[in-house]
Amino acid sequence: MDLRRALRVTAGLALGGLSAFAEAAFVVVATLVLAVPAARPAVFQATRWFAERERARLRRFLDYPTSDDYRDSRALRYLASRSVAGGLGAGVFALIGLGLATAVITVWQLAGGQPLGDDQDWFDVPVLLLMGALLVFLAVQGLIGVGALERTLAHHFFGPTKQERLQRRVDALTHSRAEVVEAVNDERRRIERDLHDGVQQRIVSLGMLLGRARRAKDPERAEALLRQAHEETQLALQELRDVAWRVYPIALDEGGLATALEALAERSSLPVALSYALEERLDPATETVAYFVASEAVTNAIKHAAASRIEIAVARAGRMVGVTITDDGVGGAQVAGNGLSGLARRVGAADGVFTVDSPAGGPTVVRAELPCA
Repeated sequence: MDLRRALRVTAGLALGGLSAFAEAAFVVVATLVLAVPAARPAVFQATRWFAERERARLRRFLDYPTSDDYRDSRALRYLASRSVAGGLGAGVFALIGLGLATAVITVWQLAGGQPLGDDQDWFDVPVLLLMGALLVFLAVQGLIGVGALERTLAHHFFGPTKQERLQRRVDALTHSRAEVVEAVNDERRRIERDLHDGVQQRIVSLGMLLGRARRAKDPERAEALLRQAHEETQLALQELRDVAWRVYPIALDEGGLATALEALAERSSLPVALSYALEERLDPATETVAYFVASEAVTNAIKHAAASRIEIAVARAGRMVGVTITDDGVGGAQVAGNGLSGLARRVGAADGVFTVDSPAGGPTVVRAELPCA
């Protein structure tokens, strides 16, 4: 710890010692006033004001940031406990002040040649120096202890309790389960829509062509209809392949996310620039979500954004992998839209974060951050 930081911490502890008396008085009054239900909002508002002042002091002087996610009742208990710790700090500073005053008086007597007592001996000065060094050491350790106690109390009272964290985790898992179910339903509806609007229409057209060819009496007419039916068969097969690819591209299993995104870029009707910065493969579940985010975002850009160019970037930051899709279209995309809301649910089901930045006039930036091992 350098001198400047030591002085800053000391100043913070001194301020904490002074504020402890006001906080102790407030806790006593607040405890009594809480018996009146109508006064509780005002009491808790004042409690939060004191707690925020303490959080600011800890952050500025003790370099100890704390969470603002705490309940007012816990803040009141924190003020009660911290006022005791602050009182200890004030006591340490009071002893330091008495020690300094004693040292000044002793040095003044020695400098003036005055005796320290009636029975002064030669070893009095060395003993005083040793005792002074010991008191300085104890004072420093006392301040360090008070600082550690302040951090411990802040860590305990600020932020959610263990039970609250568990409850939030349960709520998050319940929400994720609902997101998974909704994502599966969205996917099923999309597959049914693709089959109905694409493959089924092709097959109906194929049946009509074959029926007309069967009823045709002119051989040339029948041959032309059969030729059209053959072409329609090829188109139906291509539609079916496209649906199967959108359900789950086999490239994910064979080559991983990089290969699947390269295939996506090649199949796109717009130029797609791919930047892939991962050195190792992700787990299959994360790769699947990342691919479908990119695929759906590219599809939306082609259909609705009037874009001329799309960029896909995949990079890792710590324990998260980011998938960013940018297009130079007209913008105005909303997460509440049909396609993007489905992506948000899919990413949320994987405990990820999904964001869309799409101002009017563009560009549109769709980003998914997914946890990975």
